[in-house]
Amino acid sequence: MSKRENIRVPVSQQPFTVSKPEDTTTIGGTVTVQINEKKVSVPLGTTILEACRENQIHIPTLCHHPDLCIAGVCRICVVDVEGMRTLQTACSFPVTSPIKIHTSTPMVRKARRHIIDLLLSEHYGECYSCFRNGNCELQSLAKEYGVDGYTFGHTDKPRYKVDRSSAAVVRDMSKCILCKRCVRTCIDLQEVGVLEAINCGHETHIGTFLDKPLADVICINCGQCINRCPTAALRANDPSDEIWEAIDNPKKHVIIQTAPSPRAAIGEEFGVEAGHSFTGELNTALRRIGFDKVFDTNFTADLTIIEEGTELLNRLKKVIVDKDESVKLPQFTSCSPGWIKFIEHFYPEYLDYLSTAKSPQQMFGAIMKTFYAEQAGINPADIITVALMPCAAKKFECNRPEMNASGFKDVDYGLTTREMAKMIREAGIYLPEMPKSNFDEPFGDASGAGLIFGATGGVMEAALRTVYELVTGREVPFKNLAIEPCRGFSGIKQASVKLENCVEQYKFLEGVELKFVVAHGTANAKKVMEMLRKGELNDVHFVEIMACPGGCLGGGGQPIPTNAEIRRKRAQAIYEEEESLPVRKSHENPHIKYIYENFLTEGPCGRLSHKLLHTHYLKRGKFIS
Repeated sequence: MSKRENIRVPVSQQPFTVSKPEDTTTIGGTVTVQINEKKVSVPLGTTILEACRENQIHIPTLCHHPDLCIAGVCRICVVDVEGMRTLQTACSFPVTSPIKIHTSTPMVRKARRHIIDLLLSEHYGECYSCFRNGNCELQSLAKEYGVDGYTFGHTDKPRYKVDRSSAAVVRDMSKCILCKRCVRTCIDLQEVGVLEAINCGHETHIGTFLDKPLADVICINCGQCINRCPTAALRANDPSDEIWEAIDNPKKHVIIQTAPSPRAAIGEEFGVEAGHSFTGELNTALRRIGFDKVFDTNFTADLTIIEEGTELLNRLKKVIVDKDESVKLPQFTSCSPGWIKFIEHFYPEYLDYLSTAKSPQQMFGAIMKTFYAEQAGINPADIITVALMPCAAKKFECNRPEMNASGFKDVDYGLTTREMAKMIREAGIYLPEMPKSNFDEPFGDASGAGLIFGATGGVMEAALRTVYELVTGREVPFKNLAIEPCRGFSGIKQASVKLENCVEQYKFLEGVELKFVVAHGTANAKKVMEMLRKGELNDVHFVEIMACPGGCLGGGGQPIPTNAEIRRKRAQAIYEEEESLPVRKSHENPHIKYIYENFLTEGPCGRLSHKLLHTHYLKRGKFIS
């Protein structure tokens, strides 16, 4: 974050500036290696695995993942390097001189087969009843290497008790193969540090602090460990049986809201290449499954922008006009439950910096069991609200004790993209073949601003589209409303916009350079919080943080596998769909205007909206507003 330069965004009369790190130049040469019969040149330090994949030579892996650091613990990627006494792991062998590599000798083949046999000997469970059946990397390797029996035996008893304590994540360590992907995900990718290898030898297993249940440690429920686990040792806490029961109960009115990211990814569960959105097809499938109403979470994403944006403007007025030193800036977004859990665990002294606005999921639940119930003439006790989310932490969020502003549990169940795909398949539906249909009214029309919540920077971009226009009376001066400084996958993005020629109501912001920061992944959130602690964000006004890499489109409930390229394609699908929508600013959504005129009549951040749409955060054992 040091040595930064301000670069003017290349847009005519552009008021935004963006801060970028200095470019660096890669230093090094190339080296020629022979892989099987093929000679190739690769950059110095390239691993054998990278060299093989760049040249379409297949090398099996288990512990390797493109999002994670090298481990070299599973040994399934072994290759024969001439002159070496033993086989070498391709994932951790850097090429520094000319060598000859053989990837498919009899010794290599037998070694890989023995490794698979050894893993299977301690891998408990029956594949047919496993939720990863058909998408298990160990199962796939067993098939690839012709495993048709258990050479070294097979355990018929689980070694560990299944940990179901968490509302979000289930741990079954009897299925663990000790690849340590979850450990590297939690420590290196997210910098939370809940999981670690415990004991040694045959007693080695992945555990938590003092081997406590997951609910009793500092897990933020992000589910990123699930997305990188190659087997079923980690999975989300699936409520689909309860949802089927509610659907089959004629006395229950079952509503589902769908977030943008699952719609941009669920096709992958049906064999479709990443980068295609199935919004219309999903609406039809959900009705055929039996949901009474299919609504769009983007509606309350728009509502979130109005509430959170108003809160930001109120804070700015109190600081600039009223000189209220108790008001905290920058204001941090509060949409991501994994991020909320992260700050509660690691930075509780900074909770006052969080927006009090609930996430779109929870706002929707509160509106469903109040305004919608009244309009539809349905007893809220008979309404079951289901949220289709890309996120494992949403399961935890809907079970938080304060999420009952409606007088009932606002959101009854959180479903991941993977779980929703399972329900669709269970109903005998092939999603890509479904005809398209629209959402149900009155919560079916939402803006494109709500849709881009699914990508990192989307909340900030949506907020700026509204706040800039309300303050200046002008549209943000970016082509096609695409605020480029908010987009992309840089870990931390900084930019600013100068507010000029403000409307009368916001004259106190005249000449203010509104500065904002966007970060994704809690490793980057930690960097931002340390910047705040050091006073490096004193002149920043607004910060967006999403707990998962890439934002919601890389959530812990999304299809497996996930990597940087898949996240990029999902983001592209979201942005392409957003550009086709007729309304692309939250404050121009006619249904948002209607709900403020007819229900939240005191306006944004009024008493009723504060009761239903804002929340309290746990600080030192007490709830605070």
